Amino acid sequence: MSQKYSKKLFYKYYLEWIHLYKDNAVRPVTLNKYYLVQRKLKELAPDLHMNELNRRNYQGILNKYAQDHEKTTTLDFHHHLKASLFDAVDDGLLKTDPTRRAIIKGCDPSDKKLKFLNLYELQTLLRSLNLGQDLNWDWFFLLIAKTGLRFAEALALTPEDFDFEKQSLNINKSWNYKEKIGNFQPTKNPSSNRLVMVDWQLMQQFQNLINQKKAKKPIFFEEDQRVYNSTLNQKLGKYCKELDIPQISIHGLRHTHASLLLYEGVSIASVAKRLGHSNTTTTQETYIHIIKELENKDNDKILHHLSQLR
Repeated sequence: MSQKYSKKLFYKYYLEWIHLYKDNAVRPVTLNKYYLVQRKLKELAPDLHMNELNRRNYQGILNKYAQDHEKTTTLDFHHHLKASLFDAVDDGLLKTDPTRRAIIKGCDPSDKKLKFLNLYELQTLLRSLNLGQDLNWDWFFLLIAKTGLRFAEALALTPEDFDFEKQSLNINKSWNYKEKIGNFQPTKNPSSNRLVMVDWQLMQQFQNLINQKKAKKPIFFEEDQRVYNSTLNQKLGKYCKELDIPQISIHGLRHTHASLLLYEGVSIASVAKRLGHSNTTTTQETYIHIIKELENKDNDKILHHLSQLR
């Protein structure tokens, strides 16, 4: 008896696969990516059935997607689909794996030069902040500038995360601010769970600011309050514009923190650990322009030193 392979539409199979394997199993932000891929798949291949799926027309889907997406984004799209098709082969819904030896293409990457402030510009910004007796979003900006925390990590801070004796912050969760009703969620990856050392002055300031806050509650807002990344970015951007310095986002404060540490000679490994990167490769790729600039300065020092030898 011959095998009967699935005749279901590809995008419908993929939707069912998401429901079966991903709903309530991954973080909401990750789940949203799967649904975004599913909608794009429906747009690119609305009439393609599973029994018609082969390497040729799968490559055609990737090629269409790559026409207006960069290579890294196309690769991500491919990986999302590939997982479901592996299962389809295992379940006998497909005869062979259509993703085998797929070629990843993409349009030319845009110029994504990091936006960060130099030391003088950062000092100008921090001196202009309204840092009063009560916690406000200006304190939030100062905290990120001095720690390099991710936006969601800083939102999730509670009083019990502050270790005033050891001058450190315990980063072990983030805040799911993208949902209408926010909640605590795991950090971006296991390596994001870390201790971040903080200068004594900032710790002393926060000790006074949070001493009346509940131990397990966010310090910057009420749990039923919706926090928008875009709103705070606009606020920060307005400050920068008024001070006539480059307009950066909150994520730009994180980049500023990391770049200044690198310029001060802090090792890539230490910066990666402080930022919660899963490996130093991520740090090197993110700050490649700064690292190259520092290498050029090191080369100048090396040549100067050699020239002094007799």
